[in-house]
Amino acid sequence: MKTSVRKASTSIVIEILVNFVLPYVIYIEGEHRIGAAHALMAASLPPVLWSIIEFIRKRRVDALSMLVIAGIVLSLLAFLGGGSVKFLQLRENLVTGFIGLVFLGSAAIGRPLIYHLARANMLRKSQSEAENFEKLRDNKHFRHSMTVMTVVWGCGLLAQTLIACLLVFQMSIRHYLLVSPFVGYGAMGVLALWTFWYVKRRRRGREVLHDPTEVASVQ
Repeated sequence: MKTSVRKASTSIVIEILVNFVLPYVIYIEGEHRIGAAHALMAASLPPVLWSIIEFIRKRRVDALSMLVIAGIVLSLLAFLGGGSVKFLQLRENLVTGFIGLVFLGSAAIGRPLIYHLARANMLRKSQSEAENFEKLRDNKHFRHSMTVMTVVWGCGLLAQTLIACLLVFQMSIRHYLLVSPFVGYGAMGVLALWTFWYVKRRRRGREVLHDPTEVASVQ
């Protein structure tokens, strides 16, 4: 128990350091030395590099990993070609929007991404659990639930993108760097809580549904 709490605490500290503290410090220190645009690009490096390190460390190629890779590649591409600071901020946020569209697109073609992400997460933990999860794939209630969750996550990510883009024009870069992590983590927290509630609600209705709530770890 203590080991689990220690690991969770360490993970939270690293997340705060990499996604909040370092980007802000790098931007503040670099703004007057290399200009706002280059400082913003430098500030984006810690989260991207950390994502790459985590991917290399886990060495798993599955739906979850592919989504992470796509996010990394799109984040890097977002800063190519230059442009104004506001434009750079917008392009970075559009990565989240693109992933939200991928969620909605997967639901539209009958291959809800939530199912594939949840399955990938289970395979990392237990082969037997993943096999039991796969057996539910043809159950109509299960498929409906996977589709609903995929649509909600897609819409949630698009809403997060819209809010972040609005803040780009309403705040200075410094203030935005302080507020944007709360928007991102807040959106993920709301979506995770909704998923937990939805799973419990479906189970109360005696419908077949496995717990895919850990899909929240993707973002």
